[in-house]
Amino acid sequence: MNLHIRPILSALLRNRTGAILVAMQVAIALAVLVNALYIVTQRIEKMGRPTGMDVENILIVQSAGFTAHYDLKSSIQQDLAWLRSLAGVLAATPTNAIPLSGGGSSQGLTIVPGDRTKNDSFGYYEVDEQGLDALGLHLVAGRNFRHEEVEPPITLDDAGRFVGNVILSRAAAKELFADQNPLGKPVYDTLGKQATVIGIVDPAMNSWVDSEHADWVFYMPRLTSALYGGVRYIVRTRPGERDAVIRLAEAHLATSNPDRVIHFVRPMTYFKDLSYLGDRSMGIYLLTVTGLMIAVTCLGIFALATFNVATRTKQIGTRRAVGARRADVVRYFLVENGMITSAGVLAGCALALATGYYLSLEYALPRLNLYFLVGGVLVLWATGQLAAWQPARRAAAVPPSVATRTV
Repeated sequence: MNLHIRPILSALLRNRTGAILVAMQVAIALAVLVNALYIVTQRIEKMGRPTGMDVENILIVQSAGFTAHYDLKSSIQQDLAWLRSLAGVLAATPTNAIPLSGGGSSQGLTIVPGDRTKNDSFGYYEVDEQGLDALGLHLVAGRNFRHEEVEPPITLDDAGRFVGNVILSRAAAKELFADQNPLGKPVYDTLGKQATVIGIVDPAMNSWVDSEHADWVFYMPRLTSALYGGVRYIVRTRPGERDAVIRLAEAHLATSNPDRVIHFVRPMTYFKDLSYLGDRSMGIYLLTVTGLMIAVTCLGIFALATFNVATRTKQIGTRRAVGARRADVVRYFLVENGMITSAGVLAGCALALATGYYLSLEYALPRLNLYFLVGGVLVLWATGQLAAWQPARRAAAVPPSVATRTV
């Protein structure tokens, strides 16, 4: 049986309502599939960005003094001495902010004092000489802070005080110095006060995972101040010992100092998961919707192919009686379904590109990658053919003698 496209197209045009509806389903499914998978991929890449930190083995302690007898500096010293004495602890540092938590501190930096032409803001952490080790960061150039360089906490009287030295992330250094070597060079805060760059870490991230420049961050050697609403400790443990250290810290620190209260002792993964909760939920939602759309599209294709087979039983029997093979019947319905799916795919490509363009304009998302479009076309086309395969085989299985007696 010769399968010319023209007679198949004529048959579709005579019964075009169902074919148009299925083609529209395919078009919408393709647009949703391509853009949803692209957005999900973007979210997965975002959540998988290297932080530079040993997140799985870090715990965060937050406390605050509440009596007139509370001494910030001595409390920090006592807490650090006890935390660092634990067998499972590698390093501990006080800090002003919790990395990847969505809340922290930022400050403008320039390489020209008083420069107002750029408004770059960098997340920063106040740490001591164990700060980089507590975070698990790696120096790629320069040196770490020394104990004698760690400055006392700021107060209301000297809230604008800067520090003598800073360590930059590689991304921050590139933003400030371009391709120059930043080591030994000065940087200035918004008040024009100077600090010297002594080290570079890479990779690194600040507290805001949704920031356009989440890797712009610097570290300063200074004990954290009560002005930040309490004292936070970053404690890094040996692999597998984090939870045991959390239990010990909760039991000891809650009673070791009657002049302060422990707000929480939590793993750093808690804050990371909370910050990425929206991205994870969006990914699950989009994948669910996309799966349902593809399932509905497959059901539509299957239903149309089944309907066509049921209404053409006599036609199938006649062709079988004049010599058409089963393979010819299967091929006929697959070609017919392929034409419907192809029409839907063509419309879906235009719809997917238009949707991607709209999303890039309205939500500042990257332009749709054409690899996703090509992959979506192949997936939808193959899925459509598979959905029509069983009805086509059922049509080929009808005996000619039964079909020719069917009215």
